[in-house]
Amino acid sequence: MRTAPHLSRRALLTAAAASVTAGVTTAAATPSRASGAHRPLPSPAFTGFRTVGRVKEAADGWVQYSWPGIVFEGRFHGRGVGIVLDDSANDYDVQIDGTTVSTLVTPGRTTSWVTGLADTGHTVRLVKRTECPWAVGRFGGFVAARGGRILAAPGARSRQIEFIGDSYTAGYGNVSGTRDCSANGGVDRNSNAGLAFGPLTARKLDADYQQNAFSGRGMVRNYNGGDPGTDYRTYYDRALLNVAGDVWPKPRGWRPQVVVIGLGINDFSTPLHPGEPWATQSELIAAYAGAYHGFLDKLRARYGSRTFLVVSATAVSGTAFADTARGIVGDRNARGDDRVGYWYYDDPGLDRLGCDWHPSLRDHEIISGLLDQYLATVPLDW
Repeated sequence: MRTAPHLSRRALLTAAAASVTAGVTTAAATPSRASGAHRPLPSPAFTGFRTVGRVKEAADGWVQYSWPGIVFEGRFHGRGVGIVLDDSANDYDVQIDGTTVSTLVTPGRTTSWVTGLADTGHTVRLVKRTECPWAVGRFGGFVAARGGRILAAPGARSRQIEFIGDSYTAGYGNVSGTRDCSANGGVDRNSNAGLAFGPLTARKLDADYQQNAFSGRGMVRNYNGGDPGTDYRTYYDRALLNVAGDVWPKPRGWRPQVVVIGLGINDFSTPLHPGEPWATQSELIAAYAGAYHGFLDKLRARYGSRTFLVVSATAVSGTAFADTARGIVGDRNARGDDRVGYWYYDDPGLDRLGCDWHPSLRDHEIISGLLDQYLATVPLDW
């Protein structure tokens, strides 16, 4: 197995243009304007748009969220559409009829307009590009331009995939093209969660997806031993990552046929330090395997016996990550659960030209292709 380059602490703990084909303008949204754009409803099936990401409705009817890759989809008839946002930390792609028409960089409290369209029916899709786990974004809905109207939200797709992981799953720094992105906008301006390997595969399969990724977090150990006492499992159940004890109210309709788990890079990519809970790598491996089994039990209880659970691994320093992940799958299979599989991904074409040696856009396309090949061998209940 080829050894991956050293990853910096910033690379995995920090969560951290536009291609214009239509007119895009931005206007400040007053509280009354924003609340009028969206009437609150008691479920995630909001009027005029839909999302399968982990979101929560605020008391004022706005939608709150903090995981990367959150997507809002809507339909409208007319020459333009406004996107009501309140977010000074994250970036977004705006897509009309499947084409990205603008990128909103830390838009603040605003209504961003796409105008100059044909006076007909259109789809609109808003994709949260960045991670920023401690910054809560707020979405107020879509509003039609004068003379147009918002149509009923599109229906849910029958296929569902959940992606669980770290910075690789989040698409950290993937659009940079250079490993040191400090001079070209930093990590946030060079990340696009929607172009990470998971969403690429989900779109090819026409599947709804969740991208529940948190950079720098491992199953039991964070990158370089950072932030002790927490790990990925601390946050998995939350909708809002910065709210201790928060619990995402899973809608009845979210039951993915496959869950792809990528946790272990941060556990094993750096050496243990004095004072950490594990004195030896053998102790770390035992703790990692035990926690992983518990996490798989949690997913199995949440989603049922038919959901296929994919335990993935990739190249890091040494073979502990891959060997342990493979052994976990072997244990599950030996216990009679044949709907747990092992997926190892690596390729000589990976250049790791994203920020801080992370996968580049080209790398994510390669990894997505490898995932496509793997899923084609899995007996999924699509």
